[in-house]
Amino acid sequence: MIDASINPNIKRIALRLKTIPESPGVYQHLDAEGKVIYVGKARNLHNRVSSYFSHYDDKSAKIKMLVRNIHDIRVTVVATEVDALLLENSLIKRYQPRYNSLLKDDKSYPYLCITDEEYPRLLHTRRRNIRGQYFGPYPNGRILRELQDIIRQLFQYRTCNIMGKRPCMKHQIGLCGAPCAGKQTREEYQATIESIRRLLKGDFGDILDEMKSQMYAAAEELRFEEAEAIKRKIHLLEEYQARSTVVDTNVKDVDVATVLSDEHHAWVNFMRIKHGAVIYSISNEIRKQLDESDAEILATVIPTLHEQSQSTATEVILPFAVPDLPEEYLKQTVNPKGDRRKLLELSVRNVESYQKQCLHQRALTQGDAAPQAVKVLERLQKALNLPTLPMEIECFDNSNIQGAYPVAGMVRFSGGKPNRKEYRKFNIKTVEGPDDYASMAEVIERRYSKNTPPDLLLVDGGAGQMEVARQVIQERLGLNIPIAGLAKDDRHRTNELLRYNDQGDIAVVGLKPTDAVFHLLEQIQNEVHRFAITFHKDKRSKGTFRTALTDIPGIGEKTAHELLLRFGSVKQIQLQTLDDLSAVIGPAKAAMVYKHFTNQ
Repeated sequence: MIDASINPNIKRIALRLKTIPESPGVYQHLDAEGKVIYVGKARNLHNRVSSYFSHYDDKSAKIKMLVRNIHDIRVTVVATEVDALLLENSLIKRYQPRYNSLLKDDKSYPYLCITDEEYPRLLHTRRRNIRGQYFGPYPNGRILRELQDIIRQLFQYRTCNIMGKRPCMKHQIGLCGAPCAGKQTREEYQATIESIRRLLKGDFGDILDEMKSQMYAAAEELRFEEAEAIKRKIHLLEEYQARSTVVDTNVKDVDVATVLSDEHHAWVNFMRIKHGAVIYSISNEIRKQLDESDAEILATVIPTLHEQSQSTATEVILPFAVPDLPEEYLKQTVNPKGDRRKLLELSVRNVESYQKQCLHQRALTQGDAAPQAVKVLERLQKALNLPTLPMEIECFDNSNIQGAYPVAGMVRFSGGKPNRKEYRKFNIKTVEGPDDYASMAEVIERRYSKNTPPDLLLVDGGAGQMEVARQVIQERLGLNIPIAGLAKDDRHRTNELLRYNDQGDIAVVGLKPTDAVFHLLEQIQNEVHRFAITFHKDKRSKGTFRTALTDIPGIGEKTAHELLLRFGSVKQIQLQTLDDLSAVIGPAKAAMVYKHFTNQ
């Protein structure tokens, strides 16, 4: 780390560096007058920004001059590196920073266009002068070529300028279904184009489900080569999934605003969106003068940020209605769906990240007067070798009785205190029977596929549950969330804290039962257990229909009702033959019921 002889503001900057998240995004260096002097992008904001202030002697003359003039740092979290590049380009054009080399003009960015024709084509263009639906802009040709190559392998569509009446070479090599010759109906072709449109918008789930259904159907009909071809397409699409977060360019000109608040402060994020790309993003902290509501805060702040950003938008995307916005906003979009929902979620991630930075920095600047909770968190950070102070900790627990009414609960501790507004309940949807590992995998994937990750994930259940969490977070979601485990002794009392060491192995962290860190972890574990058990009891008490029939795997309420309506009671059902049961609910389900009651 450099010293004050190089940059007199280094002590304040050092505190700022500790609060920058390890997320992809864009950073801005500001001089003493608040002017942006450099804009950059990073896969890991914390590591990249920190690198400016270490190994100073090895830096170029330009970087040394930049470092000497940095007075403050501003960061914006984005979803992917692609989004970071687009935002970086926009900010460079807006501020013209002294130390930046200017990027290309907007017109150089390529788009994909689904043309407005009877049999649409998918075209690569740098000008928006073709009638159709545009997707992009893509930051470079490599990404676009990769996407086009995937689409060509997945779908058959025409590329000819003029449709003839006979199949061409593209049909013979499997790249086109030849609608020109009637070998593919217009409805079939439009279904293909709709799948391409959904893929470009990031709707991978339904497409994958349809492909898997087609694969299983082909395999059942012994069409194994066709099933294998579909399987290869599924693998290709799964590899590409989540690497592109391009928003439909039909979202042409909108603002997005979100807010978080506590008793004394509020944090607001404001973004401008043009043709599906984030071109402006700023977060601010506001000290409450009175007990203003979140809606009142947004009504006060949004007009200022709207003017400051020179916004021309006539639509604002919000998490809730704001009654006192000026008339220039013709439309408020509240709790949106689709692409607008993605933009709102991105703004939420930014304001959550900014709030965390502010709270962390405030705690660090208090020094010896820091609250006891912060000191405990600092010791926990050291014990687990965490990259940042664990201001946000989340912990999960499952609850069921022999697989009945399976649920899970999640609690969040913010700054070492329970944050009950952020507690979450989960009904287990995909797991049958008492399988705690599968239940844990389901809820963790559901939680972190859309929500901002915490600084630390605590898993109640020891090494096995830790490994399940790691596989979901790292292998399925591609995230990097620190994981620790809480193990209990044979008397169901917390007795061990577990973590992953540098070799990737699970190791025990030595903590005395009298340690304040141990007490915090025990409090979190007890709280999540209480929360999950309470939810489970509530669900059981509200259960409207359950018999010995619904406990049979594969037998639901509808089937149970049909049997009871026909035979009158569970006892009478047990006396029926397989043929009698089949006449009511079909042979497959009848076999399940008959086998269950006869133990055959």
